[in-house]
Amino acid sequence: MPFLVLREMSSGFTKDIQYYKFCMYGFLKNLRFFEPFLILFLLEKEISFFQIGTLYAVREILINILEIPSGVFADVLGRKRSLMTSFLFYIISFVIFFYSQEFYFMLVAIIFYAIGDAFRTGTHKAMIFEYLRLNSWEDQRANYYGNTRSWSQIGSAISSLAAAAIVFYSGNYSSIFLYSILPYLADFLLIASYPNALNGETSKLMNTNLKQEFLKIIRDFVFAFKHIKVLKAISNLSVHSGFHRAIKDYLQPVIQTFALSIPVLFYLSDKQKTAVLIGVLYFIVYLLTAVASRKAGAFKDKTKSNAHALNITMYVGFSMAFISGLLFHYTFYMISIVLYLIIFLVENLRNPIGIEHVSNLFNDKVLATALSTNSQAKSLLAALMAPVLGFFADQYGIGISLMLLALILMLLSPLYFIQKKNS
Repeated sequence: MPFLVLREMSSGFTKDIQYYKFCMYGFLKNLRFFEPFLILFLLEKEISFFQIGTLYAVREILINILEIPSGVFADVLGRKRSLMTSFLFYIISFVIFFYSQEFYFMLVAIIFYAIGDAFRTGTHKAMIFEYLRLNSWEDQRANYYGNTRSWSQIGSAISSLAAAAIVFYSGNYSSIFLYSILPYLADFLLIASYPNALNGETSKLMNTNLKQEFLKIIRDFVFAFKHIKVLKAISNLSVHSGFHRAIKDYLQPVIQTFALSIPVLFYLSDKQKTAVLIGVLYFIVYLLTAVASRKAGAFKDKTKSNAHALNITMYVGFSMAFISGLLFHYTFYMISIVLYLIIFLVENLRNPIGIEHVSNLFNDKVLATALSTNSQAKSLLAALMAPVLGFFADQYGIGISLMLLALILMLLSPLYFIQKKNS
């Protein structure tokens, strides 16, 4: 079907109406006002770090279980339906979190959140790549996805300031879940406006034998996954992403510790001080990650290959985490925070490169399934890391737990190092 095109070109692709819809999707999706304060919200409810790790693990395990079925659902029954369903589950989760006071109610909330995540992850990327295929822009995957992903980071930046204002004036963390419903309703309507052509070729087969289509997609996928270069690519991308997913929210208590240690803003309450610093620092880091996503294509072009870029950024991310944990343990809070923020930049620099690297290994017809499986691997690894991180944090503190996890992953890195011959 034809698409309305504006007279604006960038790096070999056209910034048309659908491009801006893709950008707006990411912007609205990342207006998660609860995210910069999630661990602080849980700690305020007297949830231990190990229980927090358990909640994260349950979320990731459920995502892991549901990733392939949801990816196949998106490929066979339509990606638009899959995404719209995910936002409904998210909204239910936010309502339950708002009313939760005990661990088990939060467990129910995290289950709904995980179902929403499972229906979403990989699906929107597949719609983007389908659009690139329809326009013969496949060679622009890293640049195009990096540009649209940068708007997700801008959404996160604005979200952090808005969340800080909500906490500052309301004096509590719970209300941020209700405010998070509004952008998700808007994203639901935005997805409904996407052209049906982005549902993918298999969405036209709804009236045929669905069982055969499920089996065909799974057979194609299993065949592709037997190749060692695919396993290496998935492992390299998902290990760092899973690590980042497990540790990223621990930045919140790190900033809180720093906020309570500085003799400024003495006229504010501890919660207001924390809200101000978290809002400002998250705003800065998400602006920087937006730039990192936009520069992913240029960074890839300056390295020898996608594989080389992924290997370098993997080691940088783990090293920054180790040093940041060490400095936090010895109360060098400011420098520790700066290094912690670099981990966010590394993840957003390498993600578009890794997505392009993985997507090049799969048939377009099973792309949503392939990308969902990449997310599944990330979820499984995050599920394994989160309780371990929480246990060590309860026993030895956040700094030591961060060091231990980063060290283990560096020692295991030969398992997911991508060789040049596999690039």
